[in-house]
Amino acid sequence: MTSRNNIYLYTKNDTDSLRRKELLQKVIHQHGFKAVDSFEEASIIVSIGSDATFLQAVRKTGFRQDTLYAGISITDSLNMYCDFFADDIEKMADAVQKDKIEVRKYPILEVSVNKNPKFFCLNEFTIRSNVIKSFVLDIFIDQKHFETFRGDGMVISTPTGSSAYNKSLNGAVVDPLLQCIQVAEIASMNSNEYRTLGSPFVLSSERTLELRLQQDWNDYPSMSTDNEALSIQHVDTVTLSLSDRVVKTVKLKDNSYWDKVKRSFL
Repeated sequence: MTSRNNIYLYTKNDTDSLRRKELLQKVIHQHGFKAVDSFEEASIIVSIGSDATFLQAVRKTGFRQDTLYAGISITDSLNMYCDFFADDIEKMADAVQKDKIEVRKYPILEVSVNKNPKFFCLNEFTIRSNVIKSFVLDIFIDQKHFETFRGDGMVISTPTGSSAYNKSLNGAVVDPLLQCIQVAEIASMNSNEYRTLGSPFVLSSERTLELRLQQDWNDYPSMSTDNEALSIQHVDTVTLSLSDRVVKTVKLKDNSYWDKVKRSFL
């Protein structure tokens, strides 16, 4: 049985990150926790870096459902997924020991390309034309045709991902307590032949979104999950929905999602 005090530290392999990891390991031991070398042994998985590092940590450790995730920032900002500064590790240890933390559950997206096994995203899935021309997607909601899109691409985001790429496309910032996904267009072309809604739209967790790529010598689109590119050729369909899984993160009781939004943008 995994000990509740086992902590796995995920970081990049550059000199500064590894130095910080070594320092954190010492503090962890001083507070009665154990730093483990394998994430399978951990009850808490801690990323050291930025939001991008946190996203990598979640993905590389398999979106584990039986552990908590926490983000430690080594930048000047806490951003959206990092609740602690590297210089405040004492504060984190004190919060854990004195029950000053809460568990926050973030919805995640599940994606299947060409009906292959599903994979997961915490922020967003993007699909874009891979050549210097627009491409065409038929958009289906619950297997019913909704619209035909022509343009540069689309971004499908979770509520927490709504404040990332989606926001730059004039999408709404969505409360993570809402179980939904948001669909935003990238440079759509609207004409007598192609017509789209022209604005982001939100689907409930009960809906399934399907993107069918029209085959016009552009069946190798550029796709990404969070901050990692996918290399898949001959794409026909992409199916997306909100997963039953969640990512459970450690948060301070006085640091809500909307505190983070305010700190980041206002």
